[in-house]
Amino acid sequence: MGSLEAKRETIGWAARDPTGVLSPYTYTLRNTGPEDVYIKVKSCGICHSDIHQIKNDLGMSNYPMVPGHEVIGEVVEVGSSVTKFKGGDVVGVGCIVGCCRDCKACKSDIEQYCNKKIWSYNDVYVDGKPTQGGFARAMIVDQKFVVKIPEGMAPEQAAPLLCAGVTVYSPLNHFGLKNSGLRAGILGLGGVGHMGVKIAKAMGHHVTVISSSDKKREEAMDHLGADEYLVSSDATKMQEAVDSLDYIIDTIPVFHPLEPYLSLLKLDGKLILMGVINQPLQFLTPVVMLGRKTITGSFIGSMKEIEDMLEFCKERNLTSMIEVVKMDYVNKAIERLEKNDVRYRFVVDVAGSKLDQE
Repeated sequence: MGSLEAKRETIGWAARDPTGVLSPYTYTLRNTGPEDVYIKVKSCGICHSDIHQIKNDLGMSNYPMVPGHEVIGEVVEVGSSVTKFKGGDVVGVGCIVGCCRDCKACKSDIEQYCNKKIWSYNDVYVDGKPTQGGFARAMIVDQKFVVKIPEGMAPEQAAPLLCAGVTVYSPLNHFGLKNSGLRAGILGLGGVGHMGVKIAKAMGHHVTVISSSDKKREEAMDHLGADEYLVSSDATKMQEAVDSLDYIIDTIPVFHPLEPYLSLLKLDGKLILMGVINQPLQFLTPVVMLGRKTITGSFIGSMKEIEDMLEFCKERNLTSMIEVVKMDYVNKAIERLEKNDVRYRFVVDVAGSKLDQE
């Protein structure tokens, strides 16, 4: 179907400065080659890390920036060497669109840990052109970083799985925590946390949601299927839960103390950090030493894990709880996400939006 060598212009919604306000932006897609897939975007989820990027919270933002790394689209055209996809396929693109392919991580098929990985947006591609994300009509992506969406899975439902879903699935897979009967803690009930509950339950784990207040108890227990709900400010209940959990998935994206949660872990328990936080966290070493506990982190997942996770979700009919919005609502959606006012993931209906109008 050709090598896609013609330059293509598209329109997206970009932030121009650290206010993070998005507005229409026309730009030229990067130069393309025989391994590339030209994708018409259908849906794109909004992740909390998008806020960090558009508002320069980490001090590394470049503008104009089109965010979005939970991208679902339809293949329009493929390069001459593309073997995995054809026109009409429904596909997904996650956080990464490039890697060195030569380091230990790449050769181990965990390219998300490559030191030279290329982010879906706010990065520079190998040709020197800025990468831009899924809040746009189209993307061009190397076939290695594109996954096929299982047949029958709704595009808007699949979008959050490419980040929130695989972010939970990957550490459970890597650390040998997929066996049924484990006792899990999910700290924070946002986009990643709610998928943590669903995936852990689908693996046969006993799931305790840990939150700072009681306001999400009904949601966690009745709608998501959690087994228990623990309010972190309730000292009595926290004490009763000491030494009860095999692992905790910590999704909180702001500064918080670690000791109260480390005490909940059993011998050899794992606290798995997933929130992007721009200040140091602290803990007292005896809390870790006396239970041989592990504080570790995990970052999204590999392309193979994304494929496995999508099949896992399809087989068990797992979906994310979403609120679908049009692009002209995206700035309001970001404001609401900052206040945790969403159950539990916003997804932008890109194909159904007029991107050239505010």
